[in-house]
Amino acid sequence: MKKVEVRHERCKGCYYCVQSCPKKALGISENQNTKGYAYVELDENLCIACGTCLEVCPDFVYQILQ
Repeated sequence: MKKVEVRHERCKGCYYCVQSCPKKALGISENQNTKGYAYVELDENLCIACGTCLEVCPDFVYQILQ
């Protein structure tokens, strides 16, 4: 089963992925990364690893693992 890995330190808070996720599996964290951005969090129970987040993210935050 495919799994999505989220690299929080790369997130700059554009939230294109949050807006684009068809399953609403992404949300905005209350925490910040070392750059000061509130990064995205993934609900693995809702995620279907469709790759939409990977396609829209300009900062390469996501990686699809096999």
